[in-house]
Amino acid sequence: MAQVTRAWVAAPSPTAGRAGHGSHPCQGLYHRPVGTNPRCAFIATHYNVDFSEHYLASRLAERGFGFLGWNSRYRGNEAHFLLEHALIDIGTGVRWLRDVAGVETVVVLGNSGGGSLMAAYQSQATDPIIEPARDLPLPDAVLDLPAADLYVSLNAHPGRPDVLTAWLDPSVTDEADPLSVDPDLDMFDDRNGPPYADDFIASFRSAQEARNHRITDWAVAELERLRAAGAWDRLFDVHRVWADLRFTDLALDPSDRRAGCYAGDPKRANLGPYGIGRTSTLRSWLSMWSLRESQCVGAPHLAQIRVPSLVVQSTADRGVFPSDAHAIHEALAADDRTLELVPGEHYFEDGGRDDVADLIAGWVEDRRAGRRRRVPQPLPVLRDGA
Repeated sequence: MAQVTRAWVAAPSPTAGRAGHGSHPCQGLYHRPVGTNPRCAFIATHYNVDFSEHYLASRLAERGFGFLGWNSRYRGNEAHFLLEHALIDIGTGVRWLRDVAGVETVVVLGNSGGGSLMAAYQSQATDPIIEPARDLPLPDAVLDLPAADLYVSLNAHPGRPDVLTAWLDPSVTDEADPLSVDPDLDMFDDRNGPPYADDFIASFRSAQEARNHRITDWAVAELERLRAAGAWDRLFDVHRVWADLRFTDLALDPSDRRAGCYAGDPKRANLGPYGIGRTSTLRSWLSMWSLRESQCVGAPHLAQIRVPSLVVQSTADRGVFPSDAHAIHEALAADDRTLELVPGEHYFEDGGRDDVADLIAGWVEDRRAGRRRRVPQPLPVLRDGA
């Protein structure tokens, strides 16, 4: 394996300049083999998580690739997220790879929540379709993004509103009270399961969607109220966001996973202060989390991705499930699309990172050499309501 060097990369964005204290809105680390300038490089960005030191960065650099772990202005700042500006920031990273690093083949890597973000990027760079955030103009820069050459989805959630809604606790009866509960919709009430009956699953899923829509209705009305008073926006909290039935009922969307969620015990996590979508502005809720208004969803963007695409899904993931991987694979418009199911947890914390790096590197090398491998995968048996 080659030795790896890393370089700090920071740049202004077309819609955000350098801050007064000195930091740039776009920041990351470029990993590459010592003594070489790779002609093929990956770029990975998340909605909120710092991907500058992504666990695959050095591994793929050891295998001869460049890897730009790239952060938008919203790293650690998801409460103020607006999709169009995140895409513009990613475009800044892609241009840096081509214009400064001399990369010929760019691979967008959509990992975890970043899966739908990078799909939205490639989609918008292929055929612009996104609409501006409520009450804001669409920046010209988001209509001129450089497209990537290959797309990789790695343990990717189907979309931000999709995953939040799948995790929302529908038993909340008062958004201002984190302890309010409707016992008939409480997945942690032993009388309801697990295992969960089909009618409970149906009611639970419907109520999750209804809660998302209620928050959206309130956010829109609150924006109107603020506007009338001359105010612009506000922050608010969403309580109890660790309530996916699949966390405790392993018969739903069956896989090799253990019971629990990324935060451990879902009941304890659900009552705690941490989790996705916990704090938002009204506009960031509409941009990222709303089922009705968010464009941070995978399906419409995946339908515009025609470059060769690889979907990798670990079989013990406790937050991304086999049905998600199959849905992403089927939604892609690429004629050359591959689905690989591999052992491991969400970030392969239990091992297997080198195997995943080998898998992705081999797939990319085949495409760059004009070769194409497609390995059929068996479909899992899915339970209705999962």
